Amino acid sequence: MKRKAGRWLRRVFLGLVTLLAMLVAFGVADGWRAFGHRAQGARRARMEASPHWGGGHFVNPQPLRNSFWGAAWGALHRSSEVRPRQQLPTVVGVPRGLEVPAATGLRVTWLGHSTVLVELDGCRVLLDPVFSERASPFGWVGPSRWFPPPIALADLPPIDAVLISHDHYDHLDWQTLSAMKDWSTTFIVPLGVGAHLVYWGVPEAHIVELDWWEQAAVGCGGLSIVATPARHASGRTVLDDDATLWAGYALIGAQHRVYYSGDTGLFPALADIGSRLGPFDLTILEVGQYGSAWPDWHMGPEQAVRAHQMVLGRVLLPVHWGTFALAYHAWTEPIERTLAAAAAAGVTVVAPEPGQSLEPEAPPPLVRWWPTLPWRTALEDPIVSTQMQ
Repeated sequence: MKRKAGRWLRRVFLGLVTLLAMLVAFGVADGWRAFGHRAQGARRARMEASPHWGGGHFVNPQPLRNSFWGAAWGALHRSSEVRPRQQLPTVVGVPRGLEVPAATGLRVTWLGHSTVLVELDGCRVLLDPVFSERASPFGWVGPSRWFPPPIALADLPPIDAVLISHDHYDHLDWQTLSAMKDWSTTFIVPLGVGAHLVYWGVPEAHIVELDWWEQAAVGCGGLSIVATPARHASGRTVLDDDATLWAGYALIGAQHRVYYSGDTGLFPALADIGSRLGPFDLTILEVGQYGSAWPDWHMGPEQAVRAHQMVLGRVLLPVHWGTFALAYHAWTEPIERTLAAAAAAGVTVVAPEPGQSLEPEAPPPLVRWWPTLPWRTALEDPIVSTQMQ
């Protein structure tokens, strides 16, 4: 009897191991293209020569705090409003205004999450384009978007430069980049990220890789792009943590300047960005998908307002919210807390509907297009980055 029971248990165990192996094999096969490719040869050598490389990967000047148990506690106490219950208002189709130059020379169109079309002194720059259904290597699982892209990828006007801040799936989407591979444009990425793009068919000649504080010229209107430091991480699998660099960007045109943070926690060098490259007519800062268990990965609303001040910004466009559920807070909480912090600090915020174009030098009145939902205040759930002294 014991022998039969032992055989049965072994069969169950082997069956579970086989099933797990099959699931892993299926996942690897399904996400293989999306995982991207490791840097090799001259690209790898340039990465290793960076002052920000050490121990086989890139490093932050201030390490990131991440509490596993704090994240688990947050998951157990997540808001019941992490995603919308109703269809969101969006401005669908190509806005008529995009057919003519911006009257002030600076115009932005928020397409959701961190995807933004910036029109700057005659140049068009697309930030972190994600047009897929999911921020995931898989088409069947992972965070799904709450509304279709307001402008279809094929309907965008000609783009002079595409900027990628880092290689996480909600910022670097392989299907979007594959669809762009024949574009006559410049792809500007942090060190190492170019290997992914080449693997997906983007010509090497169209890719410019930058270390922090390096700059590239874009062939329109004298536009210069400077890669700026950020406090974050990178990786597309469990085996490539921080194998590529992460960055923000300063867009310096003939008349205007724009700062895009990418994903970042608060860090002292933001003041250096402001003093060296500012002031900025517009800052595009991530304000959402935060948690007190990982305060150095994403800075959250109140610290975004502080970052805006540190880089000497004039108008703040909050991004990294309103499209994917990547954290445990109510989906409207980032914008509510941003507006509250901005009002207290005297900071001007624009909050367009997805797909809406606006000119920061002539901002439209603030319209609350999102519903009124319960949300936690900064006192109830403070996000405070470490090592800011």
